[in-house]
Amino acid sequence: MFELQWPWVFLALPLPWLVYRLATPVARSGGAALQVPFYRELSTAAERTGNDQLQEKRQWKSILPLLIWLSLLLAAARPSWLGEPVQVAGTGRDFMMAIDLSGSMAIDDLKLDGVAVDRLTAAKDILKEFIERRRGDRLGLILFGSNAYLQAPLTFDLTTVSTLMGEAEIGMAGKLTAIGDALGLAVKNLRQRPQENRVLVLMTDGTNTASTEPLQVAKLAADEHIRIYTIGLGADEMLQPGLFGAQRVNPSADLDEKTLKQIAEMTGGQYFRAKDTSQLEKIYGLLDQLEPAVQDEESYRPSKALFYWPLGIALILSLILALLRTRLMDTLRYKHGQGEHKL
Repeated sequence: MFELQWPWVFLALPLPWLVYRLATPVARSGGAALQVPFYRELSTAAERTGNDQLQEKRQWKSILPLLIWLSLLLAAARPSWLGEPVQVAGTGRDFMMAIDLSGSMAIDDLKLDGVAVDRLTAAKDILKEFIERRRGDRLGLILFGSNAYLQAPLTFDLTTVSTLMGEAEIGMAGKLTAIGDALGLAVKNLRQRPQENRVLVLMTDGTNTASTEPLQVAKLAADEHIRIYTIGLGADEMLQPGLFGAQRVNPSADLDEKTLKQIAEMTGGQYFRAKDTSQLEKIYGLLDQLEPAVQDEESYRPSKALFYWPLGIALILSLILALLRTRLMDTLRYKHGQGEHKL
């Protein structure tokens, strides 16, 4: 089905005629650059020779500008071709993910394929598969450190969300951990969604050090019927080299599990502890089992823009008009030359 999105553009159709009729002509120079005493005889001789050919070119010269103007108006009216309606069934699940990018995420206490990696690298690997499994769901991404930033609003474009997550770097949001700010930003973006669809997954490896009290924001999230699932990331034991040999230390000593559990309990969610990549993968597998809320099917009609066709026609006609004007001027010069020779 053909459609013009801006048909009102054709109201400008008589604009060139109005300018021609109402605008004041440009004043020409009073004196001629070269006085030719027999110029009238030259003009008369040129007009008598090849009059039919010149008349035909002048007709095209007057028709082509009109066709060019019509083509430009048609392109400006945004012509498009609408396809058949397509039904899109939504699962109704809206997941906002809040991922910690603080400095402690650089601790390499997790393993991927037997190789020690930092916490963010391990999280990226698991999240990539998790995002790919969310086909049909809306997904949003919040990255937080000393401050919280909405990296991707709720969207069906999972490819972009995955790309943005893959491009995240440790410290790009600051070195500290603003859990409260991340919760507040998630509440702001989820409160407009249906109550049964508001889900936040927050993953961190530390404690709140750079924002308001997270439990206060969690209470607000509970009032807005937002379920929050919290994940505490990081191993509980690793070998650290020292002066007297390797020592066993707890790299997750700063993890505030108590607060994360309270946030989950207050909002009807659940707290998970991920000490390695296998546990983290299982956690996201459990999140996949959340019951979807029922939503009505949405429909849309795919639209294909066609403005480049009339725009291309206008360009081609402009080139033809320029060539005709050049040929016409050359013909006039030639005829004037013949007239001068005969005289």
